Amino acid sequence: MLFPELELRPPVITVSELNRTARHALEQALPLMWIVGEISNCMRAASGHCYFALKDESAQVRCVMFRQKMQWLNFEPQNGMQVEVRAVPTLFEARGEFQLNIEIIRRSGLGALFEKFDQLKRKLAAEGVFDAARKKPLPVFPKAIGIVTSRAAAALHDVLSALARRAPMLSVILYPTLVQGEAAPAQIAAAIKAADRRSECDVLIVCRGGGSFEDLWAFNDETVARAIVDCRIPVVSGVGHETDFTIADYVADVRAPSPTAAAELSSPHRGELLARLSKLHGCLAREMARAMSAKAQQLDYCARRLTHPARYAQNQLAQIRHLYSRLGAANARAVESRRWRLQELSLRLGAGTPNVVDHKRRLAELARGLQRGIGQCLQRAANAIAHAQVQIAHLNPQAVLERGFSITQDSRGAIIRDSAEIAPHEKLRITFATGWAQTEVIVRSGRDDDA
Repeated sequence: MLFPELELRPPVITVSELNRTARHALEQALPLMWIVGEISNCMRAASGHCYFALKDESAQVRCVMFRQKMQWLNFEPQNGMQVEVRAVPTLFEARGEFQLNIEIIRRSGLGALFEKFDQLKRKLAAEGVFDAARKKPLPVFPKAIGIVTSRAAAALHDVLSALARRAPMLSVILYPTLVQGEAAPAQIAAAIKAADRRSECDVLIVCRGGGSFEDLWAFNDETVARAIVDCRIPVVSGVGHETDFTIADYVADVRAPSPTAAAELSSPHRGELLARLSKLHGCLAREMARAMSAKAQQLDYCARRLTHPARYAQNQLAQIRHLYSRLGAANARAVESRRWRLQELSLRLGAGTPNVVDHKRRLAELARGLQRGIGQCLQRAANAIAHAQVQIAHLNPQAVLERGFSITQDSRGAIIRDSAEIAPHEKLRITFATGWAQTEVIVRSGRDDDA
């Protein structure tokens, strides 16, 4: 080895490889975690991403929350805001900076509320109150709609505006209650129970406008959830905005993304109903006109068939006379036809009478010819049999043996025709005209030997 010092030198890596290795090590060593701190240097980029620093009394860390995660926030992060973030510690490779990738952000102090919310949600889900099979369908044509909300809530104005626009013919019954604060859950539950007890409406809307998680907490109370579950009237939940979810949304028969949407789901659209009614009216008018036309044609047909009984009897009598005349003519034609047919058969019968004398003479001649033919046939058959007997006698092997010939067979019974087929000392069977004998070959001679 010429240069041993070169073999001991560690490998050289690039800065990119170093930062990538450090990022992988960080992400594997530090799991997804909750971190509390104060927001500072907050900036919302044109791309929609949010960049800020999370700090406490003695340290800070850079943070980024991407646009896909930001769109689910129900508040805007501000400098000085105390928050809790759920983030992945990582390294921004391009600048080698340690940072947090934010998944969820919430105002500090909401952790206990979220835990309470999650516990109640799991409890009610285990009881089956979230099941779709339990929920009641909304009536297609309600007569009255109840609203459980605050008199001063903006949501009430939105619901009333939507109902006035869509279905001004419906009656609206307000069950006023607080929608925020410590006393709100009990009042909301009492209002729902009152609406159920009085049975004045066909649909009940439980709603309020948007707000923070704490503002909507009254609708995460178990008392409110039980009241909604026990209510016999179909309940539509319209609490907050589309991204806000409360326990009331899960237990309600229908969840609407907003109070206005709750009003739209609960009521039919007057314009659509009028358009549908107009279409049905047109279809009914066309069907009525078609039915009237068909009945008028049927009436005309029946009127043409309707005649006076005397006139009807005269027509029937004339028809009978006509049929009688046709029957007489038909009978006359049939009789005349049968007469001509009878004459034709009589002529044919006379022409076909046999000559008995001639037939007897002919029969006698045929009998004599038959006897001659039978005798000739018998003679020819006897001659053929005699000739065959002669030929059979010539071909009979016994006759050949009678003339002094014999039949030689080997041990397998095969007939020997050539001396080449036998071997010395082979035992053979010789058949004579009378009897047989067994012999052993002593000497064999072939044609070549004779020559």
